[in-house]
Amino acid sequence: MFGRKSRSADPRPQSAVSHGVGVAGLIGLASWILIARQYGLDGPYSALTACFACGLPMVIWSLLKDKVHLRPSTGIDWQNPKSLKEIFDISLVKLTGLWATWGIIASIYAVGRWYWTGQYQFSMQMLEFAAPWLFVLSIPYVLFMDRYFIEPRDGAWHFGQFLTGRNNEFDREQIYHHLRAWAVKGFFLAFMISIVPGGFGDLVRLEINELAGNPVAIARWLIIAMFVVDVQFATVGYLLTMKSLDSHIRTANPYLAGWVAALMCYPPFILMGDNGPLNYHVNTADWSYWLGGQPTILAIWGGILVVLTAIYAWATVAFGLRFSNLTHRGILTHGPYSWTKHPAYVAKNAYWWLASMPFLVTSGSFTDFVRNTVLMALVSGVYYWRAKTEEKHLLGDPKYKDYAEWMDRNAPIPRLLNWIKRRIGWWTPDQGRTPDIQPAE
Repeated sequence: MFGRKSRSADPRPQSAVSHGVGVAGLIGLASWILIARQYGLDGPYSALTACFACGLPMVIWSLLKDKVHLRPSTGIDWQNPKSLKEIFDISLVKLTGLWATWGIIASIYAVGRWYWTGQYQFSMQMLEFAAPWLFVLSIPYVLFMDRYFIEPRDGAWHFGQFLTGRNNEFDREQIYHHLRAWAVKGFFLAFMISIVPGGFGDLVRLEINELAGNPVAIARWLIIAMFVVDVQFATVGYLLTMKSLDSHIRTANPYLAGWVAALMCYPPFILMGDNGPLNYHVNTADWSYWLGGQPTILAIWGGILVVLTAIYAWATVAFGLRFSNLTHRGILTHGPYSWTKHPAYVAKNAYWWLASMPFLVTSGSFTDFVRNTVLMALVSGVYYWRAKTEEKHLLGDPKYKDYAEWMDRNAPIPRLLNWIKRRIGWWTPDQGRTPDIQPAE
């Protein structure tokens, strides 16, 4: 079961996203960054324009090259439109459910104090500006798309049915799915918009001449660039959850453990922040401090950190238009996802260990050393937990099960982990694969 076969005899399952989508987005993003650097456009609106420059080429590639709008998974039949009269009542109920959902999200934004302080203020400003436009444009969009949906009665329609008092004509599971999906989008989109300006502005303002002969500065510049790529692609992913692009949310994670594991990594619930219980930075210094005065080692160490950050960014680029936490929007099998099921988590945690060095402390305190190391290990444990809950969710799709089994046979990291497990007697080939949960890397 675990022996590796030839690629022709054991082909990798097809990915929901092509390599070309990510490449197109990178070209668009890089082009705008060059323009912004040329004209000094380092502000927050320029950063949001970069999202447009990144997303538009991906949309064009997806439609013209990959033809994602024709896939059966969209639930759209472009050849047999319904009459407007046939779907008008359905669309009105759907709009009722959709607007009510937006109203709930807006109410949460209004009540949550953290949304009106610090970097979140920019998110609220942008969402306030967009709200009336979204309200108006949602009417022709829903009326148009419902004519082509094979089944226009989606979660928004079921929620609308519930709100209009038609108690016997809605599916509670559809409503739960609808609310979970919009909870993901509402929570994470506000966060992503809030962090878009920071790294982008740093990148645009960077003075290239200051990098000459400084391996630490070069590494940090490249790391900032990789994080900008990650943030831009992720923001586009949250913005473009659309069936017409086949980038819609198939399912949002239904497991409470998955939500807890994810939310504790983001504000306002973050546990790893300065005042959080998993803060592993007490009396620490970064890698350049501990390796100072050793230019060769600094260059090698910085190069490793850049590679890890590049893998992390690549894992987001591979999603194309589909990046999103806590959701299933199509199974990825290409790029870094042919090495490990969780390339971003593996790269991110390795980066944190090497960049922060929690096992070295400026205070010289043995207690600080032990505490920081244990807390960093717990942070890595949180990401292992996230990986496990994500896999449990995705296993509801047989395509993910096929992908996971192919990874066990072919991908380097799962094969290594399975070999270790067999050596220590944790997992033997005759046990097979437990159907409801997978080992996470």
